[in-house]
Amino acid sequence: MQIAKDDLTDGAIADLLNRHLQEMHKYSPPESIHAITPEKLRDPAVTFWAARMNGELAGCAALKEHSAELAELKSMKTSPVHLRKGVAKNLLHQVFAEAKERGYQTVKLETGSHEAFVPAVALYQQFGFEPCAPFADYSDDPYSLFFVKRL
Repeated sequence: MQIAKDDLTDGAIADLLNRHLQEMHKYSPPESIHAITPEKLRDPAVTFWAARMNGELAGCAALKEHSAELAELKSMKTSPVHLRKGVAKNLLHQVFAEAKERGYQTVKLETGSHEAFVPAVALYQQFGFEPCAPFADYSDDPYSLFFVKRL
């Protein structure tokens, strides 16, 4: 597995995230979906990583800077054909290494509260994330869970 920053030029991450965005409509109303939309993919505050296996996109993760001390984990997604192969764990290690190098004190995230998100929540907790209050532009929402990891 190769993990590297991705400039999004080949469209593979956009395709994976578009499929993810469509899937989220099964679990949450539109106003409760916080996945990055295609038009926000190139926000300069967001850095993307791609995990590839034999040249094929296996998953992605992004880090969005909110301040010199706070970043948000975004767009964690594993391709369905690469589930349970350690893609997300390897991406998290890479993202945390970068977050520490940049000097962030905390990384926060928002994820869904539906049972479909239980595996993601378990992974985040395994990596030391703890529940927290909504942050940035988020507000209390029964469809969202919020977590923080102190670096």
